[in-house]
Amino acid sequence: MPWKNNTVVTEFILLGLSSEPRTQVIIFFVFLLVYISMLIGNISILILILTDISLHTPMYFFLFNLSFLDVCYSSSTVPRMLKDLMSVKKTISYAECATQMYISLCLAQSECILLSIMAYDRYVAICYPLHYTTIMSKMVCVRLAIGTWISGVPLSTSLVTITLNVNRCGKNEINNFVCEVPEVLSLGCENILFVEFIIFVISVIILMIPVTFILISYSQIISCILKIKSAAGQRKAFSTCGSHMTVVTLLYGSAMAVYMKPRSSSAAGTDKFIAIFYVVIIPMLNPLIYSLRNNDVKAAFLKFKMRL
Repeated sequence: MPWKNNTVVTEFILLGLSSEPRTQVIIFFVFLLVYISMLIGNISILILILTDISLHTPMYFFLFNLSFLDVCYSSSTVPRMLKDLMSVKKTISYAECATQMYISLCLAQSECILLSIMAYDRYVAICYPLHYTTIMSKMVCVRLAIGTWISGVPLSTSLVTITLNVNRCGKNEINNFVCEVPEVLSLGCENILFVEFIIFVISVIILMIPVTFILISYSQIISCILKIKSAAGQRKAFSTCGSHMTVVTLLYGSAMAVYMKPRSSSAAGTDKFIAIFYVVIIPMLNPLIYSLRNNDVKAAFLKFKMRL
């Protein structure tokens, strides 16, 4: 990859969340607890779906993929952040920074696509219940899952390549705890309006197309739910979709706040606190959101507990 005028920069300095040593220790233990909770929650979901045959349905197959994605996504950044919090020298090599950006972007885009597929799954289940098993067959679900995992490669490659090719004139201090496109791009020392426009367009593709698909799916879902005569049936349908919409709102809201606003409107240091939300908090909340609002998961957990 040709990086113009960047050969003098061999590493970046991550400024992190705080420069105060005592505060860093507190942050370390807080996020260590959050990270462990994320692992326990998502791995529990994975085990339940694998071991309980009643959860071997398309809906839980995609939830399995979501939990696995959350573990991978959070693990691509949080362990490094924890290490830096307890280190005096908070540097990251050029190659490691590029790798971290690429992996996290790929996984984040895959999660965006997966959430749109989960919305489609709910649309078929509620609007075409008699044809659900035919439309969402095992082979279709596997193909959709594979497509989800590889969907992040093309656009993520473009974003990272464009970002790393911006001339930074030797600047290497990143005001974040992780290498992210907006923060690395902000180090540019030349007119990068065109580059910002290209990245904005790519961000629109990554974020707005899936969220538009989700909104269309849910408009149809709501229309179908309102036609259900049974109040209990309506409550069950809304409850099933409510968990998914909560996750969609949290993820897309925080991601858009970082990637879909002009750099000039960014207050110094705000992006890294928003990044905490979608890198650390949301992966921890997802298992709680889906388990607390889902009777099938609760029942599977009780059965698993009884077998122990």
